[in-house]
Amino acid sequence: MRILTCLGDATSIDTWSNTPYFLLKAGKSAGFLDEGWRLDTKVLRYHRLAWNAARTMKRLEMGGFQYSQPFLRRLMAQVGPIDAETEVLSHFPLFPSLGSGFRRTSYYIDATLAQNFSDYGLAGRGGVGKAMAADAIARERNQYEAAERIVCMSRWAARSVVERYGISGRKVHIVPPGANLPPDQGPAFGAKQGGPLVMMRLGFIGKDLRRKNLHFLLQIADVLHARRVPVEIAAAGFDPAVGPRHHLMKAVGFIDKRHDMPKFLRFIRSCHFMCLFSNAEAFGLSNRESLRLGVPVLARNIGGIADTMLEGCGHLFEPSAQPEDIAKAIEYYVLNPDRYWALRQSVAARSTEFSWEITVRKLQAIWSGSDQYAYERMKSYA
Repeated sequence: MRILTCLGDATSIDTWSNTPYFLLKAGKSAGFLDEGWRLDTKVLRYHRLAWNAARTMKRLEMGGFQYSQPFLRRLMAQVGPIDAETEVLSHFPLFPSLGSGFRRTSYYIDATLAQNFSDYGLAGRGGVGKAMAADAIARERNQYEAAERIVCMSRWAARSVVERYGISGRKVHIVPPGANLPPDQGPAFGAKQGGPLVMMRLGFIGKDLRRKNLHFLLQIADVLHARRVPVEIAAAGFDPAVGPRHHLMKAVGFIDKRHDMPKFLRFIRSCHFMCLFSNAEAFGLSNRESLRLGVPVLARNIGGIADTMLEGCGHLFEPSAQPEDIAKAIEYYVLNPDRYWALRQSVAARSTEFSWEITVRKLQAIWSGSDQYAYERMKSYA
């Protein structure tokens, strides 16, 4: 028996960008996963307050309750008895904790805690205290040492597991996740496809506007507008009332996949490119969703973003690229629309490669003993 777990309810589409939900559905369909744990972190909010208060009284650092041993013990108390041979596949590297009675544990992660603390700035400055971060990373290393295997969503994360934590590359694997979309949804070609690009529509999805770098995308739009290229930024994922206002941007707000998946699909399909120019990004699932629907991607080579794409499915720019550089690439397609539609057809032809079905097949191969996706084989490309 194999159980999927995360910080929250692994069976809910509302948990962690929908990833556990769609992995669990595809995994159960393929016979790879049996069930997911329904953990409730909200019931621990009062324990969090008490924990922070106690640390304040002791003049200790505040922040980082979810990485603490008291939090993990209370979370573990929500799990019923299971057979000792049952395997747990966890998205969170500190759970289930060593000594909690589980003999077989593997991980499927987008980033290590060290990457989260540094690249995402979660350590210090009012976030996770330095002492707590150091303690969590030390325990994380022990978790990896005891694990049967660690599967990373990107080469960026795998490098950290091997080089930062000193884990053998033979038990570290690289398998990007699928698009968090219904399995029957793929590219859709309509009568409007083909012909001139009258209005270049650039898509953006994100709540953390600063980290996702919406401002940079607006600068690209300004350059295109100055060059007399008709352009519109279609932005989703944040409240338009609190986001920036720009004459070239149309903000549509947050789109709830649980209640309005068709609207989410229409939003992506209406764009010529989906764009992700983040300052920090463990992976970038919006890229996978876009490519699954046949829409090419423009992105910055930061963190794990490179592994969200395949060659010939868009453009990956170096972090030093300026808005003018990206605008020039976009303008090329406006001037040569046949090249754009050829690119879109190329993406559509490979859309199944971004599905959870393919991801689960790769995971099954690893669990069957294959080293095809092992870090040791792929490190020369990492």
